[in-house]
Amino acid sequence: MHILYVTPYVPSLIRVRPYNLIRYLARRGHQVTVLALQSDADELAHAEALREEGVEVETVFLPRRTSLLNCVRALPTRTPLQAAYCWSPAMEARLRALMAEKQFDVVHVEHLRGAHFGAVAGGVPRVYDSVDCITLLFDRTRHESPRWTSRLMAQMELGRTRRYESRLLDMYDAVLVTSPDDKVALERLANPSRRYRQAPVVVLTNGVDLDYFAPIDVPREPESLVFSGKMSYHANVAAALYLAQEIMPLVWARRPQATLTLVGKNPPPVIRALASNPRIQVTGYVPDIRPYLARAAVSVSPIRYGVGVQNKVLEAMAMATPVVTTPQACGALAVRDREHLLIAEGADMLACQIERILADSALADSLGRSGRRYVETHHDWQATTGRLEQIYQRAIEAFWTVRETRPAFHRLSEPCESPV
Repeated sequence: MHILYVTPYVPSLIRVRPYNLIRYLARRGHQVTVLALQSDADELAHAEALREEGVEVETVFLPRRTSLLNCVRALPTRTPLQAAYCWSPAMEARLRALMAEKQFDVVHVEHLRGAHFGAVAGGVPRVYDSVDCITLLFDRTRHESPRWTSRLMAQMELGRTRRYESRLLDMYDAVLVTSPDDKVALERLANPSRRYRQAPVVVLTNGVDLDYFAPIDVPREPESLVFSGKMSYHANVAAALYLAQEIMPLVWARRPQATLTLVGKNPPPVIRALASNPRIQVTGYVPDIRPYLARAAVSVSPIRYGVGVQNKVLEAMAMATPVVTTPQACGALAVRDREHLLIAEGADMLACQIERILADSALADSLGRSGRRYVETHHDWQATTGRLEQIYQRAIEAFWTVRETRPAFHRLSEPCESPV
């Protein structure tokens, strides 16, 4: 197949889902063209990495100040800020030109920020990778986030996002999500009064690059804990603060030598301030997370709210690092407590499970080995990409069957004038 993959950012090891789906599609013999927005110079290196995999990559520059202006202009409208953030006439123009220059079998559009670009990809089957149901994320955030700013933003955006995501089901030939919870949440947004068939919502779980995230023969540092994730994401900020301020004091009361490393890009001031404690390290961006996972005695992911699949949990398990986490972080996985990882709720119980691993090397080794086996069995990108090929085929068949009765996208001329 010739696949046009449209993304609102350049896929990379941080944007792990599109990065690996694209790489494995190319390895399986498909011709993949990527059109991506690019907001900083670092992303050019990520684009080059994909080109080395045999992928054709084009980028369109979108300064962050323009994205922020898009959001300001969308405030008085019904367009969600996530949808307005990546509005780009230049991106639309290049996408329209690509559609005229080449014949694609399917167009794959990534994330709510990029969903409106499907308006330009007329006449071709379209698959939308929602990744997560953002309506579900905002609903959980407004009820469960410990930060009032996150709750307020979620409350402001919830209604607009619910309406927007509902209409996306009308506009695409298939919609992808990473977990059953997200599938149910999106399907509940469907309007049963529609006269035409709405796109099926299909679970396509995340995988792990098992060659890249593999156990490394280095000694683990006793008493060392690690938490990883994009630190500009509000759910990760909430989890890091919970770990540092509520869980670690309980651990330190019994194991004063324990250390915590917070690894992830763009930590806000509230996270950087945690490094004033000599037992906490805040790294910021690192080019390779594997050494941190390989040396840690325990990977802790005390996610308090969220949606989808937590890659941080899968990557640690793939590295055979014992994991302690919450039900919220592993609800989308088929893991078993006390076999593949340890699951707990509440600061007291999380601290207790961390201490169990630190005190019992046999338990740590067992969890590490079984965690690795779980990921090998359930989250191989090769198998996930094969599933995506089947989804593409069904979307293509559905498109040519019902294309005359599907509603048309409308041209997006302003960020506040959403096609949905």
